[in-house]
Amino acid sequence: MAIVESSVKVSLAERSYDIVVGAGLLDSLGRRLQALGFCGKVGVVTDAAVGKLYASRAMRAIKAAGLDGHLIVLPAGERTKTLRWVTRVLDELVKGRFERGSALVALGGGVIGDLTGFAASVYLRGIPFIQVPTTLVAQVDSSVGGKTGVNHPLGKNLIGAFYQPRLVLSDIATLKTLPPREWLGGLAEVIKYGMIADEPFFMYLEQHMDALLKMEAEPVRHIVTQSCRIKAAVVMEDERESDRRRILNYGHTIGHALESLGKYKTLIHGEAVAIGMVHEAALSRHLGLCRQDLVSRQRDVIHRAGLPDSLPKMTFTDLWSAMQHDKKVAQGRVYSVFPERIGQVRIAPLERSDCKKWFLNRP
Repeated sequence: MAIVESSVKVSLAERSYDIVVGAGLLDSLGRRLQALGFCGKVGVVTDAAVGKLYASRAMRAIKAAGLDGHLIVLPAGERTKTLRWVTRVLDELVKGRFERGSALVALGGGVIGDLTGFAASVYLRGIPFIQVPTTLVAQVDSSVGGKTGVNHPLGKNLIGAFYQPRLVLSDIATLKTLPPREWLGGLAEVIKYGMIADEPFFMYLEQHMDALLKMEAEPVRHIVTQSCRIKAAVVMEDERESDRRRILNYGHTIGHALESLGKYKTLIHGEAVAIGMVHEAALSRHLGLCRQDLVSRQRDVIHRAGLPDSLPKMTFTDLWSAMQHDKKVAQGRVYSVFPERIGQVRIAPLERSDCKKWFLNRP
């Protein structure tokens, strides 16, 4: 079956942009930049691992369009997502005499996308940037919606800005070179979309998980496109996370705490989110907000996706303390996303006493 190119519009007035999904799109990067009106310097920010695979293709496409490409290579991994490496990018832009009409391209996963977007937002008070995500997590989540930023030693994503890209170009062929662990981690974010907003999509995942584990092209294009449609709809309704957009944090209240406790070394993001969803659903059941069949169906599809579901060894105090250092804390209260049924969630404060009772009495 021929692979179809899909497009999703994120309509945000003058900040609107397209998400384009398909195979082989990386080679069209230069002409798409041209079509957006860019004609000068383009900085391609990537990491050492992705750079070995795709930097030369991206640079060739940019050069073929008559643009002046500059490659900036950073170390791979979550530990690069700090102000130190933002400064490194900014140093390269200053030395390269980038102007307000110049652009940045984020070629890589979520770390590169978040860091590059933040650098673009602060250089000369803002220059355009384009997302070219090469991981499943980035294609379905972090590249869409304009959240940019870096981590602080005390918490994830505490430093950042809302800054929308000019284009998201998701070449699903790049997913073929992902390590299996990264591919499976991305499926956690995909499952999340079904849980928070789209029961038919969740059912599609239940029915097509075997094909997705084999990375069959058409199911992959479908899940990336549909995930982007769901996220785009939420972002268009609530761009700056004042209300509805917070549903996208399902699995992340516990998930981010686990990443922080592991110092970003033991779990990758998708694994932490998978564990977070399992236990936030169990917590929702403990509070009487959902039925057991929801907990069971979600845990089953997470199992089938090859994702972890057990909390690492820790004390309640460890977990609760880590949850305090999260951007989802408001007025000193931890807010969480609780599933009520598949496709519907609610946002509510999580009381320490309720969380402790659940934690101490979980199976």
